[in-house]
Amino acid sequence: MIGGETLMPEYLNMSTKEIDRVSVMKELVSKEIKAKRAAEILGLSVRQVKRIKKRFVQEGKFGLVHRSRGRISNHRTPPAETTRVLAVIREKYSDFGPTLALEKLKEGHGVTLSRETLRKVMIEGQVWKPKKKRALVIHQTRRRREREGELVQMDGSPHKWFEERGPYCTLLVMIDDATGKLKHLRFVPAETTAAYFEAVGDYLTLYGKPMAFYVDKHGVFRVNTQKEGACSVTDSTGLTQFGRAMTELSIGLIFAGSPQAKGRVEKANETLQDRLVKEMRLRAISTIEEGNAYLPQFQTEFNYRFAIDPLNPVDAHRPLLSSEHPEKILLVKETRRLSKNLEFCYGNKLYQVQTNRPAYALRHAPVTVTEDRDGAVMAYYRFQRLEIAVAERLPNLRVVDAKEIYREVEKVIRTPLIPAENHPWRRSFI
Repeated sequence: MIGGETLMPEYLNMSTKEIDRVSVMKELVSKEIKAKRAAEILGLSVRQVKRIKKRFVQEGKFGLVHRSRGRISNHRTPPAETTRVLAVIREKYSDFGPTLALEKLKEGHGVTLSRETLRKVMIEGQVWKPKKKRALVIHQTRRRREREGELVQMDGSPHKWFEERGPYCTLLVMIDDATGKLKHLRFVPAETTAAYFEAVGDYLTLYGKPMAFYVDKHGVFRVNTQKEGACSVTDSTGLTQFGRAMTELSIGLIFAGSPQAKGRVEKANETLQDRLVKEMRLRAISTIEEGNAYLPQFQTEFNYRFAIDPLNPVDAHRPLLSSEHPEKILLVKETRRLSKNLEFCYGNKLYQVQTNRPAYALRHAPVTVTEDRDGAVMAYYRFQRLEIAVAERLPNLRVVDAKEIYREVEKVIRTPLIPAENHPWRRSFI
C-alpha cells in the first residue's frame, strides 16, 4: 500500500466463471437482486455470495480473482523427488506407461505420487508421449454372460514376447467372458492344432468343460475352403480336427465375425503385450519354458487386479463323463483305406498292418489312424487296435499351416551367394 491505496495490476487475467460473476455482483450491489437469487444464478451458497460481494465492494473486479492464482501449491511435488523419479524411470522403466510404471515405483522405490501427477511428470520430462485419440467407432454392445464357464474366449497372439532375448512365438489366451479372468495361458512355437489340443487338455483338467469356446475363423477351428482334401486338418466328417474333438466333448464352438466381436480376448492380448513383456524383461525370462513356468504367477496377479465377480455365482463348468477321455479325444484322427497289401500312407510314411489273420479280411478296409501329442501313430479297425510297422519312408512333403509357414520358409532360405575375389563381377572394366 502506498498512501493508503492498494496497488492494482495493470492487466487482469480472469476465468470465464469469474467474468460471469461481475454482472451478478453489480446487480447485487445495486440491490436489483437479492443474495439468495445471486446464489441460485452462480450455483453457490448465500454465505459464499456475501463474501464475494464484500471483496467486490472493496477491490472491484480484482476481488473476484481466485486468491491462489499464480501461487505455488502447498501440495506440489518437491523438484528433488521429481528428478529422482525421472532418473529411476529412465534407468529401468523407460518404455513403461504411467499406470504400470507407478505400480513398479510403489513396489520397489517408495514413490507415493498419484497416477495423474506421474503422467504429467513423464510428459514434461519427455519420457512418455501420450497417444493420440482414435476416431470413435461405435459397435453394438454385447452383454457379458452371467455364469463363469458359460463362454470362454480363446485366441492366439503371435508376438516378440521375449523381445530380442528369445524366440518369436505365440501366446494362447483363454479368458472367461463373465468375469474377465485369464483362465489359461501358454507359450507355443506356433498357433497349431496340436498346440490348442494341449491347451484345452490343461483347461479341462483344471476347470472341467465350459459350455462353449468363442474363437475366430482360423483354419484350426473351421473349414474355410470348399475344395475336397484342401485342408489337411479335417477328418471324414468335414470338421477340422479341433471341431471334431469339441463335438465329441459336447463343447460348443462360436465363430466371431470380426475382432470386435471377441473384443475381450483381443483387449487382453493388447494388455498382455504391454504388461507381460515388461514383467518378463524385469525377470530376465528368455525362453518358452521359463515363460510357461512364470505364467501361473502372472495370471494370479492379473486376475486379482482386473477380474470381476459374475452376475450369477453358479459355475457353468461341467465335469468330464466317465466315457470322455481327453487323451483319446484331443488328438488327430483320420481315416485311411488299406491296400491289398494291408498298407496305408500317413505322415510321409508307408505303414503295413502286421496280422496273422487272413489278408483278404482286411483288404480295402477303412481304418482310423490317430496321432497323439508325442507323435505316436496308431491304427484301429472297428475300435480294435492293429499292429503296424513302417514299411517305407516317402518324400518329406506336407501341408503347412498358414500361421507357421514362415518357420518352414526360414529353413529353406539359402545364404546369399557372395562372389569370390577373382569373380568377373569384381573386375573393373576399362
